[in-house]
Amino acid sequence: MTARVLIVDDDPVQRRLLDNMVRKFGHEPALAESGDQAAKLLTNGEHFDCVVLDLVMPDLDGLGVLAKMREAGSNVPVIVQTAHGGIDNVVSAMRAGAADFVVKPVGAERLQVSLRNAMEKGALADELSRIKRSQSGTLTFKDIVTRSPKMLAVLRGAEKAAGSNIPVLVEGESGVGKELIARAIHGQGERRAKPFVAVNCGAIPDNLVESILFGHEKGAFTGATEKHAGKFIEASGGTLFLDEVGELPMAAQVKLLRAIQEGEVEPVGGRKPVKVDVRIISATNRNLIDDAKSGRFREDLFYRLHVFPIAVPPLRDRAEDIPDLVRHFLARIAAEEGKRVRAISAEALALLGQHRWPGNVRQLENAVFRAVVLAEGDCIGVNEFPQIAAQTAASPAALGFTEPMRAPALFEVPQLDYGPEVAPSSPPMPGALALLDDHGDVRPLEEIEAEAIRFAIAHYRGQMSEVARRLQIGRSTLYRKLENLGMAERSHEERKEPAEAH
Repeated sequence: MTARVLIVDDDPVQRRLLDNMVRKFGHEPALAESGDQAAKLLTNGEHFDCVVLDLVMPDLDGLGVLAKMREAGSNVPVIVQTAHGGIDNVVSAMRAGAADFVVKPVGAERLQVSLRNAMEKGALADELSRIKRSQSGTLTFKDIVTRSPKMLAVLRGAEKAAGSNIPVLVEGESGVGKELIARAIHGQGERRAKPFVAVNCGAIPDNLVESILFGHEKGAFTGATEKHAGKFIEASGGTLFLDEVGELPMAAQVKLLRAIQEGEVEPVGGRKPVKVDVRIISATNRNLIDDAKSGRFREDLFYRLHVFPIAVPPLRDRAEDIPDLVRHFLARIAAEEGKRVRAISAEALALLGQHRWPGNVRQLENAVFRAVVLAEGDCIGVNEFPQIAAQTAASPAALGFTEPMRAPALFEVPQLDYGPEVAPSSPPMPGALALLDDHGDVRPLEEIEAEAIRFAIAHYRGQMSEVARRLQIGRSTLYRKLENLGMAERSHEERKEPAEAH
């Protein structure tokens, strides 16, 4: 999986060397030539998976950058490097929050291992801190894993809603993360120190809805042996999240409307109403407008809830989020299950990127869970996703590959061996492009190049600008090669699809 690595060094030669190494590892490098420039990138919302930071620089040095990151609450793992490897420097860097320490000039193998370990620990630390913040009600929008422009636009709107007590209706398919959005709105609002109470309206029996939402007095009905406060009173001062609000029966909708309008609830069997102060965030996977028009949902209640609608896109419309989501799920689930699964192959990641995910993020998390349980080694491959592979047409054969082919694993680059011990008839090694044909002869360069281009187009889902950038050639050169290889017609169709999606 491609990770974004920020390289910070005032020495242009060192920057160039590190840039080349990071590219060879399969990651995307970004360069900063000073500590001040790096601090701006790291504290202004730029996304990075790891930082390689020179410790000794003019003006703002590495320790200063680490201090600014700490002030901004940035948890990006940092690998510090310096030409002076004294113990004092090591201690200072580690105390300042560095994940690892390397001495210049760092070797490729040492840097690769350090990057892999730092990003693995960083992903796990992010997941654990996210879980803690979710449980404590302090989850924020920074905790939501996304790179999708569509999702980022949703979060910008939700962040505006968090600054007030306006009623919010979160709309979207099941499993897209509606409750996560609601928790972030609460965690970034003025009520974050108060309770966040979630109620799944679709899971409550019809005869218990009023009791659970509004409470009941002792003896109010058969089985009411004790007084129950109800979710509205539990959430008083904080936020009440009504998940699947469209499933509420009509009688409960009437009482809910009154509770919102009057700011008070009437417990079942109670003699007088109870004042409550709650912020209402509701969510639905139904089309409430159609339900209101058909009379299934009260129109006046709909307009009370639909004051600030937020539509969360399905995962199939933000496939660029899949790599980061997989990384976070993999780190957490592997730790929970006590398994040393540290990577997912790029081939498996490409397979996940081609799937439609009708169950959205929840289905993706469950698929990674199953893969971790099935995994026998430290890297998850296509074999660990048998159900997804069976449902997805994006197999290597379907994409037009004539040889078995695997891309480098997450955070790892396989060491290719071209020695004489490889038999001519041997299948390609994991992560290797087959260089020999069935007769043991070297394959023509044009054929190898065509296979590499086909793989890149499939891996980046026809985004030709990204394909050209990753292959480090110009777009015009890429199109010329496609025409020479007889692939121009196919590439034209693949170029059109992303444009139409936007």
